[in-house]
Amino acid sequence: MVHISRPVLWINTLGTGVIGLWLTGTLWDGDVLVLLVWLTLPFNLLIYGVNDIFDQDTDALNPRKGSLEGALIRTTEVRAIWVSVLVTNLPFLAWFALTLPPAALAWIAAYALVFVFYSAPPLRFKARPYLDSISNAAYALPLVFVPYALGTSPVWAAALGLMAWSAAKHTYDAVQDIDEDRSVGITTTAVRVGARGVVAWSGAWWIVSTVCFALVNVPVALVNALIAGWLVLALHRDPRPETGHRLYRYSIAFPYVAGTVAGVQLVVALTLDLLP
Repeated sequence: MVHISRPVLWINTLGTGVIGLWLTGTLWDGDVLVLLVWLTLPFNLLIYGVNDIFDQDTDALNPRKGSLEGALIRTTEVRAIWVSVLVTNLPFLAWFALTLPPAALAWIAAYALVFVFYSAPPLRFKARPYLDSISNAAYALPLVFVPYALGTSPVWAAALGLMAWSAAKHTYDAVQDIDEDRSVGITTTAVRVGARGVVAWSGAWWIVSTVCFALVNVPVALVNALIAGWLVLALHRDPRPETGHRLYRYSIAFPYVAGTVAGVQLVVALTLDLLP
């Protein structure tokens, strides 16, 4: 179950939750501890466990599966995965329903439902071009519900910037799966527009994210522009699924680098009481 939850990608949920906390002007608040724990294995098991259950056909053709980049499950494991998803998530959701304000609860519900129906029918955003990409904007929602859980307002420029960033990265990462998705009849944004089209699609969203981040923190915006620009240029020079797979390791590192630039500045500002 830990393998299925893809620990290397927990940065996208836990890291976003921590940044959401720091953007409230608080270095630490025990009231968000349960939320942050939920954003580790439980919620990532929900995202990727449900995804693996409904993507067995395409995963069987994908050489990346069965490695650090994702588990390769057996049909006999489906029941155990469903049970694990429910057991690790329902107690947290029940606790949130009892303890959090309505605004935070609404955004948490949206967060969970979007990721369930990204993979699960009848909505299955994954197989709907453009919606698959846009639905991944939900990765930014901890920047919204963590502040609401603490009774403060979100920093909307940061949240909107991360929404655009997440939409861009999802489609960029899907380039490597174009052949496998096409072979089983899944039409993602990457399949629809091709690797060359992804250069324009993801590049445009990353430009939007850079502008939004610049409204919050210029160094983060510059780092975002440099890394995104390099990734887009590299794919533009060799627009093939193989290139997407080769660059995926750098795409995984992207949130670690940008998040560190943002996080270090926030910690220093909070420690020295420099936040406005």
